[in-house]
Formats: sequence, C-alpha cells, structure tokens
Amino acid sequence: MTPKLKSIAVYCGHQPGKDPKFKRDATAVGKMLAKNGIRMVFGGGDVGLMGTVATACLRAGGQVIGVSTDDVIAMQEPAHPEIDIQVVDGVNERKQIMFEESDAFIILPGGVGTLNELTDIMTMQQIGETEKPLFFLNSNGFWNPFVRLVKHMQKNGFIVKTDEYNIFTADTVAELKKQILQY
Repeated sequence: MTPKLKSIAVYCGHQPGKDPKFKRDATAVGKMLAKNGIRMVFGGGDVGLMGTVATACLRAGGQVIGVSTDDVIAMQEPAHPEIDIQVVDGVNERKQIMFEESDAFIILPGGVGTLNELTDIMTMQQIGETEKPLFFLNSNGFWNPFVRLVKHMQKNGFIVKTDEYNIFTADTVAELKKQILQY
C-alpha cells in the first residue's frame, strides 16, 4: 500500500523521558516511517527522543529533514551530525517550515515545546487553516492527562465541536502505522 501521507513531522522531547518505552516507541516510529517510504521532518536535534527517532529512521534507510535555530542548537539540542539541518532565525520560522514540509504530524511524548507545537496545529485546525491530521502515540498513557484536559475544556464550553479536529490516538506503534497507512 502506498501511503497518501508522504512527509510527516514528528514532534517529541529533546529529553529521553523516564520510561524506557518512550525510547523503544520512538525507535519503532522512525523505522516505521522509513520502511513505508514516508519522509520524516523533525526539529533537528541529536538528543532525547528527537535524536532517537531520527537516527532510527536514517538507519532504516529513511529520508529525514531537520529544521532548527542557532539558539536552540547552542542551548539544548545539538544538531544531528548525520543530517543537513536547515538553520532558521527563530522557533516560529522553524515551526512554519516543519508545517509546510509535512502532510501530517506524529506526536510522541515530550515537554513544553511538544505541547506548543501540537496546540499550534490544533488551533490551525480549529480555525480552518489546515486539515492536516495529528497522530498521537499515547505511549503508556502519556497523553491521557492532555486528553482529559481537552474533554474538560469541551465540558466547560471552551471547545464547542470536537469534529473541528483531525486527531487520531494510538496506544501502539502498530496501531499508529495502521492509522497512517489507512488515512
């Protein structure tokens, strides 16, 4: 089956997290993208889950595009040495290029930066600027608190319609792969 989604941005932490499953899942996602001919777009770092998913994709023969800023590289995310990183002026430009280069987005565990990236996409979906899908890999229930928060916002009238979002949640990489290939 040839995937409709040719290029997917992966948003995730520049830390590995405490649960070893996060790293195993990031490795499996990188391999899955490569084996299905899907180009990976990411934040360019060689650390944490970000470096893990990119390295796995490369080792499996995949194509990877990295986008970062000088400040981010200098402060916390050294550039992946095996990838030509596109260095841009700021994080907003970084996010814009990653958005433009991608047909969809995979959200792995991460911190505030990951949360910022995913809520940017959700906001764009809500106001009709994009229909590009978001695929959450809910490794060991990592995103359950976020899902509860969104439901809480709905219950309290701040999110009116859930059909404004094009979001898919998977508990396993196999389920994620199926969702991506069937999209």
